[in-house]
Amino acid sequence: MESCKRYVLLVVVFYILRNISASATHYSIPEEMKEGSVVANLATDLSLDVKTLNQRKMRLDIIANKKYLDVNKETGELFVIEKIDREHICPTKSSASCYLKVEIILENPLRIFNIEIEILDMNDNAPQFRRDAIHLDISESTPKGERFSLSNAVDPDVGANSVKTYHFSESEYFHIEIQTGRDGSKSAELILTKPLDREQHAVHNLILTAVDGGTPARSGTASVIVHVLDTNDNAPVFEKVSQSVKIMENSPIGSLVIHLNATDLDEGSNSDISYSYSLYTSEKTQQTFNLNSATGEITVKGMLNYEDFRIYDMEVIATDKGANSLSGQCTIKILVEDMNDNHPEISIKSFQSPVNENIELDTVIAVVSVSDTDSGDNGVVDLHIPDNIPFKLRESSDNYYELVVSEPLDREKVPEYDITFTVTDRGSPPLSDNETMTLELLDVNDNVPQFPQSFYTIRVMENNAPGALLSSLTAFDPDLHENQYLVYFIVEKEIANTSMSMLFSINPENGNLYALKTFDYEIEKEFLFHIEARDSGSPPLSSNVTVHIIIVDQNDNAPVIVSPWRAHGSVVDEKIPRSTDKGSLVAKVIALDTDSVHNSRITYQFLQVTDATLFSLDQYNGEIRTMRMFSYRDPRHQRLVVVAKDNGEPALSATVTIKLSTVETAVKAYSDMTEVSLEYDIFSDLNLYLVIGLGSVSFLLLITILVTIVLKCQKPKPSKAAPPCRNSVISERNSTIADSTLVSNDAYWYSLFLAETRKGKLVVRQPVPKGSRYIVSSIPRGTGQTQTSDSAASTLQV
Repeated sequence: MESCKRYVLLVVVFYILRNISASATHYSIPEEMKEGSVVANLATDLSLDVKTLNQRKMRLDIIANKKYLDVNKETGELFVIEKIDREHICPTKSSASCYLKVEIILENPLRIFNIEIEILDMNDNAPQFRRDAIHLDISESTPKGERFSLSNAVDPDVGANSVKTYHFSESEYFHIEIQTGRDGSKSAELILTKPLDREQHAVHNLILTAVDGGTPARSGTASVIVHVLDTNDNAPVFEKVSQSVKIMENSPIGSLVIHLNATDLDEGSNSDISYSYSLYTSEKTQQTFNLNSATGEITVKGMLNYEDFRIYDMEVIATDKGANSLSGQCTIKILVEDMNDNHPEISIKSFQSPVNENIELDTVIAVVSVSDTDSGDNGVVDLHIPDNIPFKLRESSDNYYELVVSEPLDREKVPEYDITFTVTDRGSPPLSDNETMTLELLDVNDNVPQFPQSFYTIRVMENNAPGALLSSLTAFDPDLHENQYLVYFIVEKEIANTSMSMLFSINPENGNLYALKTFDYEIEKEFLFHIEARDSGSPPLSSNVTVHIIIVDQNDNAPVIVSPWRAHGSVVDEKIPRSTDKGSLVAKVIALDTDSVHNSRITYQFLQVTDATLFSLDQYNGEIRTMRMFSYRDPRHQRLVVVAKDNGEPALSATVTIKLSTVETAVKAYSDMTEVSLEYDIFSDLNLYLVIGLGSVSFLLLITILVTIVLKCQKPKPSKAAPPCRNSVISERNSTIADSTLVSNDAYWYSLFLAETRKGKLVVRQPVPKGSRYIVSSIPRGTGQTQTSDSAASTLQV
């Protein structure tokens, strides 16, 4: 009895719980929500204690679907764990609503809550047609107003997001009407607005567009291709309604007379045409000519004779194979013409071949006769040869002709001639015959060898290896055999007692030119000689070509410092007053490079300098100048190392060390004066300048000795101090020991001369420009900066 009571109690409790869980909680959410989006707070909506959700093992169960949602046991929030696609959950459109049913289960005590989540539709799908292309076949005879169904578009969305309307591309033949079904679906019908003509427009390409009602609206398209079907509405048409044809008598059976061609704008069987004679065509004509019903060709069926029958008239009908066949017709007149049915004949009586290319003019090459068995004009014949050959025909007697040479022949231009004799009668139409003979020409040595160029310039880099190939000088001789075989040799020419064959060698067979020695640009710069090519004919012919060998300079010579002068490996000692002004010229480094062009372009730079703030060096002219005045802190001795570097690849260089000693002196050199530019090119011809330099040294030494003797013999006389010459500079090489001073017409003098003041000598340091004038004067020791009455001077002219 007690157990029965318990059972009844459990049934009542279960019934109560069942009724409580039966009431469902409803939510609405849009599809495509992002993962993590919160749908609702179940703890709040179901009046649950958040703190007990973990203890009661709260869980979520989605009925008949995969798990799109989950519940946060800490907060009681229902959130999205996977994007929800309404069209996937509710694939059918039977109902506008789509629900996702969820059960929330809690234990201790057991409670079950039913949750209904309505998935709201979003316009995330565009309308689509079942086929991308809709093909329609419409006859061109279809009346205006005829309707044709088109495939409707499908949109998985529902309601306003489904297909709303259709649009159609513009067409003068078609438009659409939109139909609405009982379920609200939209479809389109195609309506013909203008009769079709396949011959004008066989295919119509149109576009049907379906648009849904979403925001923003989406659309889909399909191609509507209308094929216009043909009807037999065009009759065959001949190219010409009336035609006239000429045919020669004796034309062989089967010869084509004319090919009739009728066209039908229809297609298929409606354009298939058959040809036939009409009832107006005579039996004689039909027996003489055959008409092919399929091709329209008219051919000869019987023998034609101009004397029997001259004109044939016929009428041909072209009929199509349509259901209601249509036809067209034309008339043809065949004219039989008299035939020149005997060909003229040609016979070569004599022929001379081969002949020498230098054969004399008017020489007879061949004798030809002609004949024709026809009579009248058909038996009169004419013989001719092509106009573009150096031959002509000369009639010797009736129907006999001689072929003679009319122009000089040249085998190198045309080695042989194909001479075609053509004989033609004067019939209508004329008949002809021809015969060709080949005339071969024998070679004569009448062409000299020809070089491609009349002048060859060959550049050879100096320091070349002996035996190196310089170039290949190949001539061409258009003659044949031994007249074509060439031998090459150098035309002898001596330069400085040296034969060209000692410097160069040429291969007599192929014209390869070789160098026999190593060339030095600084010694030999170019060679000019001739190469002769001689053939092996009898007598032999030859020609020559001028060869200009240019030796190209290499950077194989290092710069040589010629100023300031110094013994090999020694250091230059220079003295300078401590009172020298800023910008004064201290020294000038001059280097020479026996190479040429860019290899001889020299730049200067300091390699070492005691005080970089005291001196500057011009990188182009090598002038060393003071950047400031000497101070008492500056050391008395300065060491300058200058490097002169050429512009070759790789660059070569030379260095000079200058030791400057500052001394106290009462003589102060003039500040920078205007320098007279000496326009000469020191690098143009080194050999010439070396000769000039040696001559200048000898000349200046003689002048210096004479000036010294005059100065020692001359007694000082009181006189006014002479003013310094324009553009002159007075310099003292060594104020402590100076007995005389060299005065020049510019500040460049001490780069050219070295004044040995104690001995009274003037030494040339480098080549002196021609036409320069220099003033040499003797100034007593300690007389100051300018010339006095005690000084003696003389002018040195170079």
